[in-house]
Amino acid sequence: QVQLAESGGGLVQAGGSLRLSCAASGRTFTRYALGWFRQAPGKEREFVGAITRGGGMTSYGDSVKGRFTISRDNAKNTVYLQMNSLKPEDTAVYYCAAGTYYSGNHLEYDYWGQGTQVTVSS
Repeated sequence: QVQLAESGGGLVQAGGSLRLSCAASGRTFTRYALGWFRQAPGKEREFVGAITRGGGMTSYGDSVKGRFTISRDNAKNTVYLQMNSLKPEDTAVYYCAAGTYYSGNHLEYDYWGQGTQVTVSS
């Protein structure tokens, strides 16, 4: 089992950048693929990015490709989401998740953090 805790959210102007972090507890961090998802009020949970256990492969949702970068530091049990060129439509609660399979489907993930709010002003 793994527990996840996001940090780094906040208020930023359009065009700005933020870096989210997600720290994991336990010694099984490298057993899991990791993902970032987001959910805006009244909308379904949306895939943002995913990374394999070793960090060798990444994938992104279409709306963030070229602007967001997911990475992980297995020595620190932490996954990151670097967000650049932020837009007001990026406003949402961002969640990190851990699962056995590397996937863009939130149903494939077993463990979730509590979420961190990102608000992008125009």
